[in-house]
Amino acid sequence: MGLSWKERVFTALLGVAATSGLTMLILILVKATNVFLPADTKFGIVFDAGSSHTSLFVYQWPANKEKDTGVVSQALTCQIEGPGISSYASDPAQAGESLKSCLEEALALIPQTQHQETPTFLGATAGMRLLSQKNSSQARDILAAVSQTLSKSPVDFWGAKILTGQDEGAFGWITINYVLGMLLKYSSGQWILPEERMLVGALDLGGASTQISFVPQGPIGDQSTQATFRLYGANYSIYTHSYLCFGRDQVLRRLLAELAQRSPVGPVRHPCYHSGYQATLSLAPLYESPCVHTTDSLNLTQNVTVEGIGNPGDCVAALQRLFNFSSCKGQEACAFNGVYQPPVHGQFYAFSNFYYTFHFLNLTSRQPLNIVNDTIWRFCQKPWKQVEASYPGEEHWLRDYCASGLYILVLLLEGYKFSEETWPSIQFQKQAGGMDIGWTLGYMLNLTGMIPAEALTQWRAQSYSIWMAGVVFAVLTLVAILGAAAVHFFWTQD
Repeated sequence: MGLSWKERVFTALLGVAATSGLTMLILILVKATNVFLPADTKFGIVFDAGSSHTSLFVYQWPANKEKDTGVVSQALTCQIEGPGISSYASDPAQAGESLKSCLEEALALIPQTQHQETPTFLGATAGMRLLSQKNSSQARDILAAVSQTLSKSPVDFWGAKILTGQDEGAFGWITINYVLGMLLKYSSGQWILPEERMLVGALDLGGASTQISFVPQGPIGDQSTQATFRLYGANYSIYTHSYLCFGRDQVLRRLLAELAQRSPVGPVRHPCYHSGYQATLSLAPLYESPCVHTTDSLNLTQNVTVEGIGNPGDCVAALQRLFNFSSCKGQEACAFNGVYQPPVHGQFYAFSNFYYTFHFLNLTSRQPLNIVNDTIWRFCQKPWKQVEASYPGEEHWLRDYCASGLYILVLLLEGYKFSEETWPSIQFQKQAGGMDIGWTLGYMLNLTGMIPAEALTQWRAQSYSIWMAGVVFAVLTLVAILGAAAVHFFWTQD
């Protein structure tokens, strides 16, 4: 006796279920390919404790790295309220307290599960270098206070220290070349070293120091000015030097003190202040800095009247007296103060106070040197009342932009030996590639070489079309099984 129609339907549905189920299994197992899931993201925190203020930066990079160096990007920047940490010499605990608000903002960004493995570092620059010279115990107390605050937070605290000027210059050079794609670039689905790299120089002007860093054409003649490092599998050797007491704030202090020493009686006639400007100042705070040297003829307990005369020629002459150019006579490879420097070579990026001063003067569009010079001179010759009316809300630094602009010209042209021919090689920038230019990113790149890389996670996956076919066969299998069950149920009811 043959099979009934119910038995034939039931057998057919079971056959369909078995066939489609087997097909789905083959698609899943045989047609799958090996894929690598994206690497976990690592984070790092760096505090830049400058002479006038402190900034926090959060950086991130894939955990697998490229040739032992992380591909780092900037995730957050936070400006800490108040002055630089060197200003808390009389109350070191406040230096630590000042960091907390920005640190909380950083920790809110970083996943909580990664807090304890996030390297955190505080680097203090020229302001703390000066304080360490003046009073080493106060500098130690401040570093101890910020270390106590950061070590209590749920991060991997790597320490707080005073950076050397050479480190600050070298890390700044790494930063600018990295963000411009000179150290690494993405091409054809992978990270590679650029074939034709035009490495650029770095010019940094802080509040207390200035740095110059670049790759010279020939060998570096003074090993103390050479910095070497390895990034993305390549070795680098650059010239770098830092000049303490030649940052903007300290130069302005030294300039005012030098003019006051030349006018021990009567008002101080300041050629870099605009005509019509007048103020009564105390000289005593000027001499708190190790950069400013006093003379016996000055009475520091008395206030002095300072009058602006708006004479850019005399201002340049006064600024030149802050340099020792005579120590380089007869030496080609020399900048000033007897410091070795090979001739400048290549393109340069000028940032920090180089940028802020020239941005105020509207001189960041690579204008020719004669236009830059004329613009600054015309600004210096404007009466103070006209300047005040033209720049409302800029009162804090307004009187100093003339001196700052002329100082930059003296430093770059007479100090670092740029010329009218090489001037167009300088670009004044605050950011490049969407990231702030400074030493912190260069430090983090260097630090990633000390953090173990993590291998990419391997997984089995299908293409979209194979995945869709698998879904169709899975649904068909389920429908066939449910149909067979229904036929069997009604079969048994009969």
